[in-house]
Amino acid sequence: MSEVISSVTSSEERHRIAALIREQGFAWTSAEQFRALLHTPLTDWESFAASWNDLSLDTYMADGGRYRRRRFAAFDVSSQTVVRKPHQPHYQSRDYNPLNGDIERWFDPISDDIALHSIMQACLSRCCVLFDALTPAETRPPSWHVEAHQFRIETKIGQPGLPTPEGLHRDGVDWVLVLLIARENIAEGVTTIHDLAKRPIGTFTLTSPLDAAFVDDSRVYHGVTAVQPIDPSKPAYRDVLVLTFRRP
Repeated sequence: MSEVISSVTSSEERHRIAALIREQGFAWTSAEQFRALLHTPLTDWESFAASWNDLSLDTYMADGGRYRRRRFAAFDVSSQTVVRKPHQPHYQSRDYNPLNGDIERWFDPISDDIALHSIMQACLSRCCVLFDALTPAETRPPSWHVEAHQFRIETKIGQPGLPTPEGLHRDGVDWVLVLLIARENIAEGVTTIHDLAKRPIGTFTLTSPLDAAFVDDSRVYHGVTAVQPIDPSKPAYRDVLVLTFRRP
């Protein structure tokens, strides 16, 4: 990935994103805008993105699907520090995940190299600053419990890939980042945003690496349409990094 020099500072981009989230409960950013927010060199992007080629099959899918691969890690993140927590299960109640909720799901851990990668660390720390600013001082935690998910959704003819198999949903956290890593030989994958009455309020498609979506999970539902292969003779997949921030 070639480096793009932006005249916009990280602080300016953070304020722009925060204003959008305050106004509508979500924000979409282009790759160039997300690079401005990160304000860190992306000279080692290839090694970061290549780690999505080493994800394990998600065997917890209650729909019987074998289209999702993932790795998982948890962090304690403050404005000053990023500390990886001991490996632990991912848990959601059925209130938030009616398909796969109410069980502890143990996924293979994100590798140490990727957890400590400059891009992962920048995503964690920059999002912390953004979400701190969006959280009222009286409810802002000293540090956030952050869960990081590497996802690959695969698809082939006769097997659509479902980025959000639980459908339109909330995650039961405070804030969410969805960052596109790669989009290979697929159609669709449209993100839809709905208010708490489930009325549609936004739609967009993450198409380029580093396109991103930010979500206020207390205010909106989100979902992504199934992906389909364009050329059935070639591999087809959608890779994303998802970070969820919640108060411990």
